[in-house]
Amino acid sequence: MADDAPTGGAPKSALDLVMERLRKKDAEAGIVETPLSDAQRAAIAEARSVYDARAAERRIMHEAAMRKTFDPAERQTLEEEVRRDLDRFESECESKVRKIREDR
Repeated sequence: MADDAPTGGAPKSALDLVMERLRKKDAEAGIVETPLSDAQRAAIAEARSVYDARAAERRIMHEAAMRKTFDPAERQTLEEEVRRDLDRFESECESKVRKIREDR
């Protein structure tokens, strides 16, 4: 019973099979995978670091505001605001990372 798996005869995981299928599909579509440069990696790490700092600061501010109010409607408004801000921060971070990846 010969097995072509590169893992020493162990069967491939579902993730390995899906990734292999996606690589074949990309190759057929002419998409070439190029590794990121060190500068790109550093820029992506910096963008994520800034996002993490902004998100942490916003969460701290949110917790302080939540401690000051007991009105359920105001608390709900504060929750919606923090969710909206965190979503915006994440979207901005993803946009920056995507731009960095595209600038090869």
